Amino acid sequence: MGLDTTVVVHPLGCCESEAVGAGTRIWAFAHVLAGATIGSDCNLCDHTFVETGVRVGNSVTIKNGVALWDGVTIEDEVFLGPYCVFTNDLTPRATVKKSGDELAQTRVCRGATVGANATVVCGATIGAYAFVAAGAVVTRDVPAHALVAGVPAAAVGWVCACGLRLDDEFVCACGRRYRDADDGSGLQPA
Repeated sequence: MGLDTTVVVHPLGCCESEAVGAGTRIWAFAHVLAGATIGSDCNLCDHTFVETGVRVGNSVTIKNGVALWDGVTIEDEVFLGPYCVFTNDLTPRATVKKSGDELAQTRVCRGATVGANATVVCGATIGAYAFVAAGAVVTRDVPAHALVAGVPAAAVGWVCACGLRLDDEFVCACGRRYRDADDGSGLQPA
């Protein structure tokens, strides 16, 4: 079958999967294994790695040096900063091989950002439009629109879908307004 003719794979990139959406770009030294699914209009920068079983949505940017392992799902419009780290096994040992259901599942929801050099410990869900600051270590779920920073990552504020920080009334300079969902899941449009 082959890739859509609008998919660009750099001559020094390697794409073994045929499940890559139209308009996606895979740059030098990036490697996408067979069995990975990549949406349309994605940008996989130099030295990225996408393992079998990974699902990446549409319009996702994966900056240099990011590795996505089996069990990681990235939804639409997510930004993964340079060298952010994902894991998929809470108890790894070199002599114990795990796959499929033995691996912890991690999800980064629509529109979220994971900053440069942040680490996402497996099993966490990063909510829609959440923002993980550079260098943070995510060890538990992050609510929608939460801004988290530190080691371990803790909430330090809230962000709009446009990426700007919200004021104390959950209002953005862009005019959008939010309200607390009152169930721990984060903010939602007002």
